[in-house]
Amino acid sequence: MSPSDDPTSAGDDGERPAPASLEESLRRVAGAGRESLSAAFDSGRAWRGLVAADLALARSALGRALAWVGVAIAFGASSWLLLMAALVSLLQRFGMSWLAALSIAALLSLGVTAFAGWRAMAYFEHTKLDATRRQLARLGLGGHDGDDEDA
Repeated sequence: MSPSDDPTSAGDDGERPAPASLEESLRRVAGAGRESLSAAFDSGRAWRGLVAADLALARSALGRALAWVGVAIAFGASSWLLLMAALVSLLQRFGMSWLAALSIAALLSLGVTAFAGWRAMAYFEHTKLDATRRQLARLGLGGHDGDDEDA
């Protein structure tokens, strides 16, 4: 092993360089702090831009989604009406009266409507933010209305 390979030797004459003064060390620390703060502000600006772009995309997508939901509802309703008309026609062909055929179609529609309403109410229960309310109540924030006493 040669003297230049020895990690303990600092140079040819074996002396270490003099440490920086306190003033120089403080300047370096302050410079590093300014660079860190600048990087944090740059990250914040980039994050704000990302959130703004994401919200603009979501707003545009929501409008378009609502338009397509309207188209789906219109065509779904018209196909349901045609399906019920075909059912009434088929039932009447099998010998049922108009009143009986229309009543069966109406009862089928009422059953599907009741099922859809029941499922919609089950999903609306998720919009009450129960878990968040419980956590806020644990922290002593927010009023406890008493509407979830059964929990």
